[in-house]
Amino acid sequence: MSSASSKKDATRIGIAMVLGLIIGMILYNTGQGDLVSYVKPIGTVFIRLLKMMIVPLVLSSIYMSMVNLGTPEQLGSMGRKAMGYYFVTTAIAVMFGLIFVNLINPGVGADLGTQGLEGLSTSMSERVQSNEGLWKTVIGVIVDAIPTNPFGAMANSTILQVIVFSIMLGWATLYHMKESEPITKFMGALEHLSLVMVNGIMKLAPIGIFVLMLDVMAKSGYGALVSLSKYILTVLVGLLCHACFLMFIASWRLKKSPMFIIRGIFPALMTAFSTSSSAATLPVTMKSVEENLGVHNETAKFVLPLGATVNMDGTALYESVAAIFIAQAYGIDLSIGQQMIIFMTASLAAIGAAAIPGAGLITMSIVLGAVGLPLEGIGLILAVDRLLDMFRTTVNVFGDAVGTIVVDSYLDREG
Repeated sequence: MSSASSKKDATRIGIAMVLGLIIGMILYNTGQGDLVSYVKPIGTVFIRLLKMMIVPLVLSSIYMSMVNLGTPEQLGSMGRKAMGYYFVTTAIAVMFGLIFVNLINPGVGADLGTQGLEGLSTSMSERVQSNEGLWKTVIGVIVDAIPTNPFGAMANSTILQVIVFSIMLGWATLYHMKESEPITKFMGALEHLSLVMVNGIMKLAPIGIFVLMLDVMAKSGYGALVSLSKYILTVLVGLLCHACFLMFIASWRLKKSPMFIIRGIFPALMTAFSTSSSAATLPVTMKSVEENLGVHNETAKFVLPLGATVNMDGTALYESVAAIFIAQAYGIDLSIGQQMIIFMTASLAAIGAAAIPGAGLITMSIVLGAVGLPLEGIGLILAVDRLLDMFRTTVNVFGDAVGTIVVDSYLDREG
């Protein structure tokens, strides 16, 4: 998809959201919210199309990401350290998101009702649904993440199990590339066709999002706006805390002050903020860490492109907050086990997210689908998605830059 086309699509979606918000508020204030029922099926069709793509996208994109990464031996010492750093910091980012969304409770009061909750997932074991001992809950989630029947997991849209199976299948393929050529070709074709279909579905996004926004605002009115402002605050506080955590790591490994690091990486952060694209920022990030922070060229050339593919701290944090926010808005009290599923899904889904157009929307669908939350709630968070995208991309890029500092410092010590 060209840059010009992407900008046009973003403009259309933005206009659709504003119109949905305004008209929805008018219907709410005039007591005519029931009129939305005439157009709501359009939004339902859009949501079902998104749901249709979740399993094939998860299966193919994560499998192909694993195959393209290579074995630990192929990645070498640099690659193993980078992947370890990226996975740990992404998991910590998700944890920050879960902590703040449970402290602030931004979705409480939005009152989106109970419609659409009939399909709330019950596929995980009963112990995951109850708030029992934390250790038992964690073990339960890990055990339930391993599918006894991967095809059954796909048929039932048990997303975390599909992710685990995709990773394991990709891992096995790495050590048997020749024998796995047919399945790799199939997965490559499935990924390509899935992306083509997603591109087509995203053409309908302005209409679908208009109807979803209209429905949310006509139902909840000012309550939704108050919750939305608290949601923005929650995401920004979480991103700020994670950025401070990353800054501590960078300052510790580089043995420089935070101001020195900010000045060095500032051009990349501003580019990320303005473009909302880690890939578009990559040349600026590379130049900044090499020339201003003293990272070796070989480290930057390997670690930064890898980070732009698999490291999405800000996005993972945002998705964990959004999932809990939507649950709160629908009055759903998620157990510790269900929040653990969100934690694992948001952390692992980042592996294959970069290749997906409209990645925020699709990966959010994946996280919501993991615990059976209603995708209709996406209509509310999309109202501020573009604004928050700038902040989360900035944190993504900062995380990539800190990754090069960490890997470079360990390689220097080994050398």
